[in-house]
This record gives sequence, structure tokens and C-alpha cells, in this order.
Amino acid sequence: MIRELTHYIGGKPVAGTSGQFGPVYDPSAGQEQARVPLASRAEVADAVAAAAAAQPAWARLNPQRRARVLARFIELVRAEKDSLARLLASEHGKTIPDAHGDIERGLDVMEFATGIPHLLKGEYSDAVGTGIDVYSMRQPLGVVAGITPFNFPAMIPLWKAGPALACGNAFVLKPSERDPSVPLRLAELFEEAGLPPGVFSVVNGDKIAVDALLTDPRIQAVGFVGSSDIAQYVYATAAAHGKRAQCFGGAKNHLVIMPDADLDQAVEALVGAGYGSAGERCMAISVAVPVGEATADALVERLAERVRALRIGPSFDEATEVGPLVSAAAVARVRDYIRSGVDEGARLVVDGHENPLAGTEHGHGFYLGASLFDRVTPAMRIYREEIFGPVVSVVRAADYEEALQLPSQHEYGNGVAIFTRDGSIARDFTHRVNTGMVGVNVPIPVPIAYHTFGGWKRSGFGDLNQHGPDSIRFYTKTKTVTSRWPDVSVREQASFVIPTMK
Repeated sequence: MIRELTHYIGGKPVAGTSGQFGPVYDPSAGQEQARVPLASRAEVADAVAAAAAAQPAWARLNPQRRARVLARFIELVRAEKDSLARLLASEHGKTIPDAHGDIERGLDVMEFATGIPHLLKGEYSDAVGTGIDVYSMRQPLGVVAGITPFNFPAMIPLWKAGPALACGNAFVLKPSERDPSVPLRLAELFEEAGLPPGVFSVVNGDKIAVDALLTDPRIQAVGFVGSSDIAQYVYATAAAHGKRAQCFGGAKNHLVIMPDADLDQAVEALVGAGYGSAGERCMAISVAVPVGEATADALVERLAERVRALRIGPSFDEATEVGPLVSAAAVARVRDYIRSGVDEGARLVVDGHENPLAGTEHGHGFYLGASLFDRVTPAMRIYREEIFGPVVSVVRAADYEEALQLPSQHEYGNGVAIFTRDGSIARDFTHRVNTGMVGVNVPIPVPIAYHTFGGWKRSGFGDLNQHGPDSIRFYTKTKTVTSRWPDVSVREQASFVIPTMK
């Protein structure tokens, strides 16, 4: 039976009224399991109105009380983490352990946000002039929105909502219509934790809902994660309507392997970071850059053996290492890239374009094998564009400088990693490489919650990043007060000179 999902507005589930629905699939089975309503502009306006009505009272609560609500929410999520992970996997396709990681990384940022009483502290300068003090305070923006992708249906909504709510804002979430059930359940858990109705709402939808959020004058800021073209569109549209925006786009993350690297460690890092979650991660390593022909030959030989042995299967099978892709369209897209790589002359060392489960009981699922290309060049489409699937390309570099320039010159600048035993090379690399996040012997350099996450170039639009201190800056506005209590017994004359520090 196909379930019919809802929106979550004003503290309760709300049935869709637009008459438009999108399918929600079980990727492991390749079958539709639910229908999600696609919101009209009027439905988005209802969610924004509920948020605008609820936000002032929420902002008036002292930060400690807001933090207690978030702490209670964390407890509730952890209490049903297993069921949430299964729900997430059933709509996305990632394995159960990976789904647990999705949820846990979101909760890390929620925990960071519970420190909001400290994080909101302003600055104070005593006696900057005779009897004059200056201090600053951080105040919430009002109503803010998040537009989040399918590949992390728990983590990224919580990365956006946690700091925003802690700062005293109301939050309207537009999650991916491909896997909306976990965000809807999180909304219910926020309510159970004590969040006032309307402070967190979920509206499902497509471009109509996105544009409604981007143009509504009551929305003060928008956070987005998705493809670079759409990130640029969201950023430009939000800015044109007077909103703050932090928009994160695509990636082409490189892993440089120096001749002195521990090759076994590098291979295992590449397999996990390149093929985990079927490559559907913005921080996936999709390009391996071995330095020197000897390093490249050894790497490809070991990597090919490991890739061929990957266990691909349903999300709920404990033996599965790589689950299905999110949709049939995603499968078709990745196959097109594989054909392109072959046509442009790359060597397809491991061919994963077929469904490895074809002919089995799971043969209708959205499965692909893992693919490995060697002798890829920067001119090839499989190098230039984000594939977002289980495909890794090996680009051979003659020396360290060439390896450094590959990620530095690519249009994307999300993350990069280097594997080496040489501290001087590692230090030089971290300082010179032109990307936003760098790993040294760490394949997926996603910072912990109290540092900031964000890419450069076409991987990020906006000057403030996700989580960490930047998130508090993004979701607040600074008010600076200059205060003086003059001596009432002294009569003062008007001054026509601009105040100075003299």
C-alpha cells in the first residue's frame, strides 16, 4: 500500500492541498512506497505565517531555556535512532550503519547549539570615552528557511535548524521530496521536546516551493545544499530579495597519494570515501591522484582488487557495504558518465555499469556496480563534472606540484586530502591548496561540529559557512550600543564635530 505523506505546519501534520504529488521510492526494491505532497505558494505562505507568529515568543525565551529544548530533542532522537535509521535507509538507500552516521552527525551540531548561552555572548568595552561604554548583542533574524538535499535527510536539516533555532529564529524546512519522512518525524520530535508550534515547520515541494521561500519578504535568510547551478540560483535569487544566503553546491574531491604514503591505508581510505553511500556524498572522494608512475601502478592494482570485492546489496542486509542509488534517474545518469569516460579514452579498469543484483529477488532495485577509471585527464567530462555515484577516477601526476595544481585549479573546491608520511609536504599542501577543507591522512575532511564546514569556488556561495561559529553569525544580526549617562548637573552645548577617539 502506498502511503500518503503530509506537510508539518503550525505544530501538526497538514495534508497537501495543491493536488500535486511526487513519488517516494524504496531504492532497495525499486518500488514506490509513498506519495509526498508538493506545496503550492499558498501552503508555503501558511508555514511562513505560522513561523512569523511563533518566533517572537521563542526569541524572548532566555538562551538557556531554548538550549534545554534542544537537549531534550537530542534525547528523543537518540531514543528512536534505530527506527529513524531504518526509515532513512528505506527512502535513501544507504546502509543502516551509514544512516546511523547521518543522524549522529546531525546531532553533533545540535549538541554544539546547546552551548548557545555562551555562543551568543557579545562584546563590551568600558569607558571608551568620558562616561561612555560600548557593547554589542546578537539578536535573531526572525524567520529563516532551509532547503536541503536527498543525500543527508537527517544531518543537513539538523545542521541548518539547530543553530537557527538556538539563536531564537523560527525555521521553515523544505527537504528533498525524494526522502521526506525523516524530516517529518524530526518535526514531531521537536514538538515533543517542547518547541512551540510553528517554530519548526516542514513544507515538501519542488521549485514552486523553493521560489516561494526565496521571494517571501518574511523570510530573512536561506540555507541551501545541492548542485552548484541551483546553489548559484538560490544565492542570487535570495540576495535579489534582500535575504542572507549560504548555499553549498557540488564537489570534485581529490585524494593525493604521495610515493611515501602507506598504500594499504590509502586504498582502504579511497574505497570507503569513494564508494560509501554509493558515492552520493558531497564529500565523496571521486578523484585519486597518485604521484609518479610507480605509485599509480601499485595503487590501481590494489584498488581494482578491492573495488571488485565490494559487497553491493540492499540497505537492510548487514553484509552490504554499498547500497542502491536513490532513484532510477540517478542510475541512468551515472551510466551516462561511464559511457562518456570510455568514449573519451579513459581506461575502465572496473566496469560497474550493470546492476549486480539483476536476476535476484532484489533485481528491481536501483543498483550499480562500482566503477574505477585509470588514465583520466583534466579535459575529460568524468573529471570536470560531479558524477555523484560509485565511480572513482585516477588522474596520474608526474610530481607533487602537478598533484597540488589539480584540485587547486578545478572549478569545485569543497574538500581535498593528501596521504603522506612527510610532514613538510603535508604542511605545504594544507597552506597552498585552493579548497575549503583539507584532510591529511584523513579521506573525508568533514570538520567536527564546533569548527566550520564549507567549500570554495563553485562549491560554496556566501561568506559564512555551516555549523561552528559561522552558523551563529549567519543566524543572528549584531546590534552595537553606545551608552552614556551624563552628569545632569553639567549643562552641555551642542557639538557640530563628528565624534572621534580623542
